[in-house]
Amino acid sequence: MKKILIIRFSSIGDIVLTTPVIRCIKKQWPDVQLHYATKSVNNSLLASNPYIDKIHLLDNDMSDLIQRLKNENFDLIIDLHNNLRSRRITLSLGKSAEHVNKLNWKKWLFVNFKINILPPVHIVDRYFEAAKALNLKNDFEGLDFFLNENSDFQKLELPNAFKERYIAWVIGGKHFTKIFPSDKIINICSQLDIPIILLGDKDDKARGEIIAGELDNVFNAAGKFSLHESAAIIKNAQAVITNDTGLMHIAAAFKKKIVSIWGNTVSDFGMYPYLPQSKYNFKIIEVQNLPCRPCSKIGFKKCPKKHFKCMNNINENEILQAVKAYIGAGN
Repeated sequence: MKKILIIRFSSIGDIVLTTPVIRCIKKQWPDVQLHYATKSVNNSLLASNPYIDKIHLLDNDMSDLIQRLKNENFDLIIDLHNNLRSRRITLSLGKSAEHVNKLNWKKWLFVNFKINILPPVHIVDRYFEAAKALNLKNDFEGLDFFLNENSDFQKLELPNAFKERYIAWVIGGKHFTKIFPSDKIINICSQLDIPIILLGDKDDKARGEIIAGELDNVFNAAGKFSLHESAAIIKNAQAVITNDTGLMHIAAAFKKKIVSIWGNTVSDFGMYPYLPQSKYNFKIIEVQNLPCRPCSKIGFKKCPKKHFKCMNNINENEILQAVKAYIGAGN
């Protein structure tokens, strides 16, 4: 075998979760050329990864991408996305291909009828199953995230009080129903005697300003730094509080102590922080036994039931105690 293609188009967290397979292929098949196909917007997630030989980027022209991939003459395709686009590619290339099992019908049963027959298997393990043709062995070294040359933490424009011992709090998320309410964040931060840096993208900036405006120990970095700069902040944090979002998986790649807050989605989907050698370094915070949860495998712009109990009913003290345990004396 000479050349292998991995396909995963989105999103941040999903791509980071493919990195154990990337690493193990390259280490266990060192003579193989390993290529990766993804969307252009995600190039920075993989550009610094030393285990990838070539990245193929999708803009809007799928036909152009397919032609470029045909020219490579791959021996094996590992489809870790398994959607219409990735299936089109594998059919067009006409090469041997393996596809990840997304367990969609089991997730559908859970979301729509609250029948949970999902196996207790992390998505990373399902990615390895998709690469079974290579007889890969999971090295259990966890996720990878390689910072680029422009993400020097010491050069970030942060107040001096936020450059040493601090917590990173990821306040953003793609969907409203995965975002922890601002008033709860303010209440918890007011009870923590440690600097806190808020992280998110430009859509979270205004909310971050409101939160930081209420507290002296909070700095709003949401929307102010690039993804890699935000990752550098996470890497240097004492602990990370986060919604179910991409930066949560980057935190896991850096083996951080994680307090993971879950709203309408559930960890049963197999997307919780992947820390195979540090299983006690994360705490899942969620409302148990809520009849309407999960209401989606992704998320909504607003709560379908209009009460948002999956977030509003979260015990703030549980978060507070988990964080204090992680940042205890000497940590």
